[in-house]
This record gives sequence, structure tokens and C-alpha cells, in this order.
Amino acid sequence: MPLIKQCIVCGSDFKTKPFFVERGEGKYCSRKCHHSGLKKGKYVACAICGTETYKTLKALTRSQSNKFFCGKSCQTKWRNVEFIGAKHANWKEGRYAYRSVLTRHGVPKVCCLCKTDDTRVLAVHHIDKNRTNNDVKNLAWLCNNCHFLVHHYENERKKFMEALV
Repeated sequence: MPLIKQCIVCGSDFKTKPFFVERGEGKYCSRKCHHSGLKKGKYVACAICGTETYKTLKALTRSQSNKFFCGKSCQTKWRNVEFIGAKHANWKEGRYAYRSVLTRHGVPKVCCLCKTDDTRVLAVHHIDKNRTNNDVKNLAWLCNNCHFLVHHYENERKKFMEALV
């Protein structure tokens, strides 16, 4: 014998089995009402692109940065800007960051001496030969051939220093 219950979302009457009521079910008249009653989150704007996206209550409370993203691509863009340098988990006191320092500061990837732009052969040269000094003014792009010549031949080093000025 079916029972007549009232939907807790829309208030309409519907039929349900007594067994469902005993199990704690039989509260909603349809799937639409059931799913609309479960939503406890809210729509928030993506921190990168501004797209409205739904986040659950659990996701809203777990966020440490209070920033929300529409997908992994936007989250990755934010992380690549936020977690650089000393904030990065694999930071090694800046000893290996010289390539990214030149790239982030927009220094064109062209050899200072021979003007080659093949990124496969470009290396970063420390002008004062101090590998821990990763200041942008101390770094320059050189192809592998010119880099070797600057380190081993004084006249090539003079040409390099003149090219910088």
C-alpha cells in the first residue's frame, strides 16, 4: 500500500513505498527535486578567466588561498605565477633559476654574439662568472659555441663585453 508524502523541496504530494520511508528515503517527488535539494555550494568566479563555476561546500571550506578556478588550466596558470622562486617546493637557493629569470624578464632568446635564435643551442652566461649571482644584469644568452669561446679566449670575451654595451 503506497503512502502519500509531501516533497521537501517543492511541496507537491507524491506516492512512495513504506519501505523507502523506513530507510530514510521517500523525501523527494522527482530526481530534479532530489538533486536541487542536495546543492549546498555556490557559484563563484574563476580567479583567472572570470567564468562562473559551481563549487561544493566542501571545496569552498577547504581552499587555503580562497581562490577558485574553472579547471586545471586556469589553476596551473595561477600556480606558475604564484609559486616561483623561494615559494616553490623544489627551490634550491636560486642556484638553478637563471634560465627562468631571463625568460620572465622578457630578454629575447638570441645569442649576444652570433645572433642565432635556435633555442636548442642557447645557454645562459654569467657575466661575472659567479653562478650564484642570478641578477638579470649579470645574465646573457649565448649559443654553446660562443659560450665556450667567451670562457676560453680573452679576445672573444672582449668582443662579448663590447656587444653588451
